[in-house]
Amino acid sequence: MTFANRWTDRLEENLIAFLLGMMTLMTFANVVARYVFNSNIFYALELTVFMFAWLVLLGASYAVKKSAHLGVDAIINMAGSRTRRILAMISALACIAYAFFLLKGAWDYWAPFANLYPTEGRWFPTGFDESTRGRGWYETQDIPVPFFLNWLSAAFNDGDAYEKLPKVVPYLVLPVSMALLLFRFLQAGWAVWTGKIDMLIVSHEAEDDVEEAAKRLKEQEEAM
Repeated sequence: MTFANRWTDRLEENLIAFLLGMMTLMTFANVVARYVFNSNIFYALELTVFMFAWLVLLGASYAVKKSAHLGVDAIINMAGSRTRRILAMISALACIAYAFFLLKGAWDYWAPFANLYPTEGRWFPTGFDESTRGRGWYETQDIPVPFFLNWLSAAFNDGDAYEKLPKVVPYLVLPVSMALLLFRFLQAGWAVWTGKIDMLIVSHEAEDDVEEAAKRLKEQEEAM
């Protein structure tokens, strides 16, 4: 396993675990504050929504790694090994192109909030649009700025202190998650090209559940 692969594995797994834990903790704390102390964590809802968005977007690339995305393989299973590999390669190229377009769109949306330039070009980046006005001063609605992010005001807001967390932070997940998604599809495509796999990312979770249920039913009938 390469260093880049190990690094992305740990990044995805640790972030997903952290987000799940924080969402649970924040929701529980807000329920206790509301029903026990008749109070409210005013930023809990917005923060939980952002964490859920991070969880979903990071989970997309993690699901590629774990082959957890759903797919239809009825036709592929009827094809020969050579045809199956060709179809898998076509699927991989389509997914790589799709992830690339998502990455471009994610960068173009996030970049102004970081006072950076989005790319020019409708489909492929042909340069940077230097006429775009920076949006580094945009803030979230309720989330306060934690003390360890006070440096953001100097980096993105000309030294003026933020009253709330700048949107450059929660929106960062857009380019990061799409870059991870592209990386995972490139890995899958390389695995198809080198012959390690002949089918691209198909989950049989529902089929496995049906087989497990049938097995349990058979065991119950035999026990009667």
